[in-house]
Amino acid sequence: IPESLLDISARKVAEKWPFQRVEERFERIPEPVQRRIVYWSFPRSEREICMYSSFNTGGEDSGTSGENSDETRLPFRRGIALLESDCVDNVLQVGFHLSGTVTEPATASEPELVCSVSVSFDRCKITAVTCGCGNKDIFYCAHVVALALYRVRKPEQVKLHLPISETLFQMNRDQLQKFVQYLITVHHTEVLPTAQKLADEILSTNSEINQVHGAPDPTAGASVDDENCWHLDEEQVQEQVKLFLSQGGYHGSGKQLNLLFSKVREMLKMRDSNGARMLTLITEQFMGDPRLALWRQQGTTMTDKYRQLWDELGALWMCIVLNPHCKSEQKCVWLRQLRRWNGVDVCPWEDGNHSNELPNLTHALPHGNPDSSSRPHRTVFTRAIEACDLHWQDTHLQRIITHDLYTHSHSSVGSNSLPPRLPLAEHIPTACARVDALRSHGYPREALLLAIAIVNTLIRQQQKHLELFRSHKKELLHKGMTSVTNMEGWVGHPLDPIGTLFSTLLDTGRGDEEGRNAFLDFSGKCTHTLPHLFPAQRLLDDGQSFVALAVETALIGLGQQRVMPDGLYAQEKVCRNEEQLLAKLQEVELDDALVKIFRKQAIFLLEAGPYSGLGELLYRESVPMHTFAKYLFTSLLPHDTELAYKIALRAMRLPVLESMAPSGDLSRPHHIVSMVPNRYPRWFTLSHIESQQCELASTMLTAAKGDGRKLETVLESIQKNIHSSSHIFKLAQDAFKIATLMDSLPDITLLKVSLELGLQVMRMTLSTLNWRRREMVRWLVTCATEVGVYALDSIMQSWFTLFTPTEATSIVATTVMSNTTIVRLHLDCHQQENLASSARTLALQCTMKDPQNCALSALTLCEKDHIAFETAYQIVLDAAVTGMSYTQLFTIARYMEHRGYPMRAYKLATLAMAHLNLSYNQDTHPAINDVLWACALSHSLGKNELTAVIPLVVKSVKCATVLSDILRRCTLTTPGMVALHSRRNSGKLMSLDKAPLRQLLDATIGAYINTTHSRLTHISPRHYSEFIEFLSKARETFLMAQDGHIQFTQFIDNLKQIYKGKKKLMMLVRERFG
Repeated sequence: IPESLLDISARKVAEKWPFQRVEERFERIPEPVQRRIVYWSFPRSEREICMYSSFNTGGEDSGTSGENSDETRLPFRRGIALLESDCVDNVLQVGFHLSGTVTEPATASEPELVCSVSVSFDRCKITAVTCGCGNKDIFYCAHVVALALYRVRKPEQVKLHLPISETLFQMNRDQLQKFVQYLITVHHTEVLPTAQKLADEILSTNSEINQVHGAPDPTAGASVDDENCWHLDEEQVQEQVKLFLSQGGYHGSGKQLNLLFSKVREMLKMRDSNGARMLTLITEQFMGDPRLALWRQQGTTMTDKYRQLWDELGALWMCIVLNPHCKSEQKCVWLRQLRRWNGVDVCPWEDGNHSNELPNLTHALPHGNPDSSSRPHRTVFTRAIEACDLHWQDTHLQRIITHDLYTHSHSSVGSNSLPPRLPLAEHIPTACARVDALRSHGYPREALLLAIAIVNTLIRQQQKHLELFRSHKKELLHKGMTSVTNMEGWVGHPLDPIGTLFSTLLDTGRGDEEGRNAFLDFSGKCTHTLPHLFPAQRLLDDGQSFVALAVETALIGLGQQRVMPDGLYAQEKVCRNEEQLLAKLQEVELDDALVKIFRKQAIFLLEAGPYSGLGELLYRESVPMHTFAKYLFTSLLPHDTELAYKIALRAMRLPVLESMAPSGDLSRPHHIVSMVPNRYPRWFTLSHIESQQCELASTMLTAAKGDGRKLETVLESIQKNIHSSSHIFKLAQDAFKIATLMDSLPDITLLKVSLELGLQVMRMTLSTLNWRRREMVRWLVTCATEVGVYALDSIMQSWFTLFTPTEATSIVATTVMSNTTIVRLHLDCHQQENLASSARTLALQCTMKDPQNCALSALTLCEKDHIAFETAYQIVLDAAVTGMSYTQLFTIARYMEHRGYPMRAYKLATLAMAHLNLSYNQDTHPAINDVLWACALSHSLGKNELTAVIPLVVKSVKCATVLSDILRRCTLTTPGMVALHSRRNSGKLMSLDKAPLRQLLDATIGAYINTTHSRLTHISPRHYSEFIEFLSKARETFLMAQDGHIQFTQFIDNLKQIYKGKKKLMMLVRERFG
């Protein structure tokens, strides 16, 4: 049914005019007209109600309290459920005020809850809400939603009354009195005091109430001065943000803040003024975060996630001030606000630096902004402040985004006319910020038009750069000057220009972007005409697609040669932004058209000199291209192998790690050399960059399997460009794994590459400490074994350039000589002997160099060759006097005894004894077992050997218990009983009165006497009983001598005299020894 003229006009008035203006315009408004205006003033769209009662219109997340991610818990969803369950009742509309009750059914844990709800509205917006549930949240509760949706979906079932003032106007005096008295009676407990107060004021002629004409009416709609915006609980916004910030990123608070930012974007897209209002409230809370001052004071950086929230805050303000329909007065208010925040001392800086870091390099370079060095540091708000000076009045810009250039030139785009491009003066990131602003404010088509123009500009710029480099190539290459062309890269840029273009082209082009069918009209109006006049595809050349344009844009941005920014955060942002872009690119399926673009861009990147990060001229400070090149390599490999390798090999460079040129050398930009002699401590992400370089090399090695020429090229590139031993080792291991995959025969060329890299690692780490060195040496031997016997022979021949003597003997030669290796290599006897000969030669060379650590391994390796074994033994004897410790000599001596050379073992044991010194209190020293063993060995060899060893023992050992142990053992059996010449021995036990045992007995008694005096100088009562036991052992030794009894008695008497002050101890001595 066609609408009546009354309804059409009432609807338009209800949307645009405050009711006060209607009343002022017309002296008397007929009641039917008033009714229709009041009727049409309530919102008709559920979209805004949904926006104000859930985190996002899709209903994908929970309310701010984050109680449950189940979307049925969203206030909007719950409100619909309450409405559909007939829980809404007593709905009444009085003028611009809606009220009703909503019953929340009882659950297992909660009783039934009846909520009184009231809603005020004006010009199709809800301006105030109250609910009896006491909900504390940023967004409307389910009960408000249920009531509002009841009115939207069932408007005819709502009893509608005019504003209460209109009803009162129709009453006479008696009716009014009756009305007031009844009202007071029904609610006398609540309103009586107020009623009396008002009555007193009305009856007083001078009261304030009598100075004003008329009286207020809460149901009468808005006044002319009222701001027309949706109800937003400002206090709750502030409370929630403060709470999330105080949680410091825990309990999902970072996610909640991001959802609030998404809500701001959603509001902007709906052209809702609360977007800016809400962002202001959020920003105030961020600026008041107490951690800011603390971090600045301590010089510590904020967490990465928190830093990203500030970035989003800055980007949103940029969007707000770039609103194409923003009034200049409003912009001035925002500018004042932004400047105020910007001036606060703790306001975060754009690049994440703190004052204790080096100054921004960009500002110090000759071709940086001339006045930038004197400027204060850029904050997260600086770009938004600068954007306040931008406008949309440029006629060329207006023609781009209002279709003019397309309608006038599209028919001949491919022929005579050029595709639309940006005004020359427009800065690319700024132009991209305009695109983001257009999308954010609900102008997807205009955003798309501007994005296409920017991409056309980028493509044209590329062509110009290529032509420029080609014309000056000889002179540039001759000079070797590599002045970087971009101080401000587009990837990792605070405004994320490439990301903006990519998503605009992809989303809008696919039709994902939901926009109001409104077109920008710079006469100040918004026109809803021509909604489908230009299908998006009409904006492109024949054969072009939005996906192709998006991909080309990403490739242009990622390949741009640009300076590595300063500060950890800015550098991490470059890596993160690059990875995000590549992740988006990887989602795009490559078809023939896209492969063509990849080819075109790859060729450009290789040929564009200083404009490309993959060009011939690479600036030392440029952002490396490893991650990007790995993506290009894998994408191009199936379609153009040669081009893929060219790109990857070119990208392997990492000039920042190459040795710094002297300041006179023109092969580096002179201003950098003279200013920062060694900058790479400021490359905070260097370890990440090096691992990406390693990944690229590994990807090439994998792809080159089976192609000897390519493997050789990749190997050269690795050896030239990778400077970290751990990364080269990883590549060696990778190559080995790829070469020896179980399902195929080993790839010998790749194995050789693996070995070559392993050898390089050995040389690099030979003189430096590396905790993985043993693992590296073992791995190298395994790799050489797989390559073949000649490789093992080769590493043994040149061992001194690769290994320490200890590694060469204990790991290399020992592994080579093991059965496992012999079996693995299928060696015949002749080959085995040759390999063994090399191992023995190596062992002897190592023993000469480091006898302490290599002698034992060398002897073991040379066992089967008499001459080599004798040579090794002689080296040990020569080194024993000066260069070896008693531990090493005892170990070799025991080995000799084990191998059946007791006399050699004895010889080495005596040499070891000469180095030993055991004091009186070292009765648990690890060398005691070696001394006992040496004495037992000498005793077993015969009297002569024992006689020779005892003076050495007496000289080296001062510990009484050890000496008494040796003495006891020597008196138990006849010396030489187990020796070969035992028949010549009479079989008698050795006498304690004659040498050498007399000497040992005297030394033992002397040691007991000395130890006793030492102990008594600082003995405590808790050690008395232990001391008495010690004296008992001493007595046993004394009694072994002929006059031992007398000696011991004299010794005890002596103690009693000297230490008579220690009464309790001496009493114990008397009790035991008399």
